Amino acid sequence: MSIGASVSLGHEGEKSPAYQRFHTLAQDLPPGLTLPYKFKVLEEMFRSVDTIAGMLFNRAETITFAKVKQGVQDMMRKSLLAEEKVDGRPHLSASRLLERRKEFHRNLVNIVKQHHKAFLAALRPPMVVPEEKLTRWHPRFNVDEVPDISPAELPQPPQEDRLTTAQEVLSTARGMLTPKMEKALANLALRTAEASAGEPVVSKAPSPASTSSALKGVSQALLERIRAKEAQKLQALMTRDPRQEERLAMLGRLPAMARILRNVFVAEKKQALTMEVACARMAESYNTQMSPGEMEKHLRLFAELLPDWVGIHAIRTDTYIKLDKGKDLSLVTERLTKAAKEAEAL
Repeated sequence: MSIGASVSLGHEGEKSPAYQRFHTLAQDLPPGLTLPYKFKVLEEMFRSVDTIAGMLFNRAETITFAKVKQGVQDMMRKSLLAEEKVDGRPHLSASRLLERRKEFHRNLVNIVKQHHKAFLAALRPPMVVPEEKLTRWHPRFNVDEVPDISPAELPQPPQEDRLTTAQEVLSTARGMLTPKMEKALANLALRTAEASAGEPVVSKAPSPASTSSALKGVSQALLERIRAKEAQKLQALMTRDPRQEERLAMLGRLPAMARILRNVFVAEKKQALTMEVACARMAESYNTQMSPGEMEKHLRLFAELLPDWVGIHAIRTDTYIKLDKGKDLSLVTERLTKAAKEAEAL
């Protein structure tokens, strides 16, 4: 197992502290900015490395690659974080390790953002989305095709007397070996030298397809207007607030839930039910597992959108939900579908 990335956490001399300059970047990231699978593996690797390095540091042990490598291989089956005495020296606490893990995640997302930015710039027409407003990737951006991160060299261990490479032997013993032995060592050192790391490849946007026969005769101005309108919709999608996304998902479930809710009231043969009972009956009948709290959000959304069909009343210590069973269910469903489409268009 090798460690293939490093994260720079330093700050520049005369400038204000990094925690002030980059405060906005330290906020939680939108859930729609998913990472490639290989970056998730790298993130898990960082978490393990940081945990082992933190333990060694807190025990005042020398942190070596061999120790970290063995510890990372062993830690997957058990939690190795424990509180230890500080003893008057610097201490890597669990909260600090968590901060570093979040910072590493943000760094990975920022790398993907750069590839996404290049992808948008290569579209036709080009798109520009401010990074602070980006909440999800473009639908045609293949996040798992983002290039690998170029590995950096590991820090060199302290100078030791023992010789470990052909180049070291050659440098130390130059002038003491026969020409034949010196030539053999030089060839070995040349063969084992590391290749210089190449620049990361920018993620490419799909090349514009050639105009098909079906588009012949269509004015270029019309095509440009269509593309601009599509780009506008995609930009709205990529910058949509996560809370709005959650509301849209709830609106999409309401038409199917409306039939279930009416059936619950018909089966119970009551004009009103407590919120607890209504949520439990709905959860039993809905095809997707949902907590009572999530189900209550949907019932309250019914009351917000269709107050003439669903009413919610707080009486003493209980909350009751009332439903007008005389309403035409098809009209109810039609109104809910319309509300979902209007919210989607915003």
